Amino acid sequence: MPGRLDGRVAIVSGAARGQGEAEARQFVAEGASVVLGDVLDAEGAAVAASLGDQARYVHLDVASEDDWAAAVAAAQSAFGAVDVLVNNAGIIRFGTIAEGDVDDFRRVLMVNQVGCFLGMKAVVPSMVAAGRGSIVNVSSMNGFVGGATIPGYVASKFAIRGMTKTAAMELGPQGIRVNSIHPGAIDTEMAREGLSMPPDLNPLSRIALPRAGTVEEAAELVTWLASDASSYCTGAEFVIDGGWLAGPYPVPVRPGVAS
Repeated sequence: MPGRLDGRVAIVSGAARGQGEAEARQFVAEGASVVLGDVLDAEGAAVAASLGDQARYVHLDVASEDDWAAAVAAAQSAFGAVDVLVNNAGIIRFGTIAEGDVDDFRRVLMVNQVGCFLGMKAVVPSMVAAGRGSIVNVSSMNGFVGGATIPGYVASKFAIRGMTKTAAMELGPQGIRVNSIHPGAIDTEMAREGLSMPPDLNPLSRIALPRAGTVEEAAELVTWLASDASSYCTGAEFVIDGGWLAGPYPVPVRPGVAS
């Protein structure tokens, strides 16, 4: 049975673990060839090795234009023109606006925002050569709402929304689609500390689907956006947050009491 991504060549940043790893694994399972990029070299190389001949690992600091050029060159040399990019790499730093460290703020913007820009810029010539392309930029539910103590993260994730729409407008005539996804609480190492709070303090107990999402669920959405199943979707935002942004879980209405 053919895979949804047969013949595609993809680059996934931040692919050594978490969502990026799940995306790379699902892409290979669906027939794609994948270059996994990360700064966690041992972990990333191990993931790529476990995926066999359809995968390669490259060191990729997403804030480095040279690293992006090398990643695209590696993909083209091993597999051919790149037609899928997942800008998945991201970091978070904590600190209030009044007391936060400006260097931490700049680093978050460099990785999350500038890294996304550089990734899109790097793959455009290869996608034009391929005659098609799908770029998936990983933003966050914090690309829609603020978050206390994470100003750099929020700023970068809002920026990804805007860059995605701009890129969609610029690249659509060349057959390249660009969309953003907005995860809520996905069970990754970066989110796990917040998800381990006791039930009375855990915000997951107050959302419509009171649990964390899995990396496989996020990867399924990314796979759909990378595939032809989403061929008329571009410049759009896809929220995967268990209903977090829909509002707090309502108090149940007691039987016989009008709502």
